[in-house]
Amino acid sequence: MLLKRKSDVVGAFSSSLCLIHCIFTPFLFIVQSHSLACCEAEGVPSWWRSIDILFLAISFFAIKASVKTTTKNWMKYVLWFFWGLLFFVIVNEHFNWVHIPEESIYIPSLSLVALHLYNQKYCQCADNSCCVES
Repeated sequence: MLLKRKSDVVGAFSSSLCLIHCIFTPFLFIVQSHSLACCEAEGVPSWWRSIDILFLAISFFAIKASVKTTTKNWMKYVLWFFWGLLFFVIVNEHFNWVHIPEESIYIPSLSLVALHLYNQKYCQCADNSCCVES
């Protein structure tokens, strides 16, 4: 399966797309501010906001596959920590539980990109004999 072999590439790519999505959202606010008829009250189409959930799902499965093949135990915990942080920031953005600056989403997104790239380069088995499928 491609996801098992390339989970870090998929995870880094997904986190990068999420980051790009987050960077362009303010520009979409500006462009769409005059056309609220087809959009939600904030001026952003609902399909654009739902892309966050898609990135979370892809990232979840990429991390799930990556932690199965990493050689560093600490990497498992750090990947899940930053995914949990990303999950919280995105869900909080949709439900507005607490005020968190919009820029806070960059921390877990960039961290996941960096961690997936690091994991791919330094934490993978040379052969699959040392990797335990669990």
